[in-house]
Amino acid sequence: MISRLIEKIQKTKAPICVGLDPMLSYIPAQVLDRAFEEKGQNPEGAAEAVWQFNKAIVDATWDLIPSVKPQIAMYEQFGIPGLMAYEKTVRYCQEKGLVVIGDAKRGDIGSTSAAYATGHLGSVKIGEKEFPAFNTDMVTVNPYLGTDGVKPFVDACNQFDKGIFVLVKTSNPSSGEFQDRKIDGRPLYELVADKVMEWGAGSMDGEWSNVGAVVGATYPAMIAELRGLMPRTFFLVPGYGAQGGTAEDLKLAFDKDGLGAIVNSSRGIIAAYKKDTYAKFGAEHFAEASRQAVMDMIADIGSVL
Repeated sequence: MISRLIEKIQKTKAPICVGLDPMLSYIPAQVLDRAFEEKGQNPEGAAEAVWQFNKAIVDATWDLIPSVKPQIAMYEQFGIPGLMAYEKTVRYCQEKGLVVIGDAKRGDIGSTSAAYATGHLGSVKIGEKEFPAFNTDMVTVNPYLGTDGVKPFVDACNQFDKGIFVLVKTSNPSSGEFQDRKIDGRPLYELVADKVMEWGAGSMDGEWSNVGAVVGATYPAMIAELRGLMPRTFFLVPGYGAQGGTAEDLKLAFDKDGLGAIVNSSRGIIAAYKKDTYAKFGAEHFAEASRQAVMDMIADIGSVL
C-alpha cells in the first residue's frame, strides 16, 4: 500500500493529506440549512451536512492531492448516522482515486485488536462469504499496548495490502507527558520508533514499509532525530498550519529525494473560507477556498524540499 501512496504523491507532486475532520461550526449555513430541511435538525441532519460538506471539498481538491484523512471521532459524535457518513466519505474518496487514511487511533489486545484491524482494514467472514466494513486503505494505530495491539494490524497490512501509521511523537502540547519520559536513558518515543522499525520489517513494500509513523510537525528537532532512526519508515505529519507547524519545521521529515512523509492539514483547508487569507471566497464558495488553500500548501511545502 505504501508504494501506491508514494506513486500518488509523485504524480501530484503534493506530499499532503487533507484532513476531513468536519465540525458543524466549519460547515456553511447554506449546507446546514439544506441538510436540516431534508433530514431534520437531528443526528441524521448533521450527518447529511457533514457528507455534503465533505463531498464539496473532495470534488474541489481531489485532482490536486494523493490522500485524505477522515478523523473518525468527528463522525462518531453523531452516532450511527455519523458513521454512515464516514463510510460514505471513505467510499467516495476511493472512487476519486484517493488513498484514504482512517484516523481512528485503534489499538487493543488479542481478538479485540484483530477485530479493529478487520473492521478498518480487512473483511469479516460471515458464513461462507467475506465482507469489508470501513475498508480504509490505511489507519492510525496506538502502540501503548505493545506488540499484542499492533501485530493484528501488521497482519492485515500483509493480507489485504494495506498500511498503518503508528503514533510515535504526536503534535499535541502535552504529548511529552509520556512520550518524552526517559527509560534507560532514552525517551519513550525513541523506544516506540525502534518497535515501529521491527514491526515494519515484516511488511516491506519496496524500499518503504507499510508500517509508518505519526510524527508531529510541532517538534522539528525530534522529526530530524526520528528520520535518522527510521530511514525506511514513512511519516504522517500532523500539526502543520493551525497547530503552528511550518514547512521549515517539517522539511527534515523528507529524504534527499523529497519522499518519506505526507503532511496533514485539516481545518486549515476545510475551513479555509473562515480565514482572512481566503475571505474573498465567502461561505458560498467554501470549496473553492479549500482548493486555493491546498495549492498554497503544496507551494509552501515544495519551497523547502
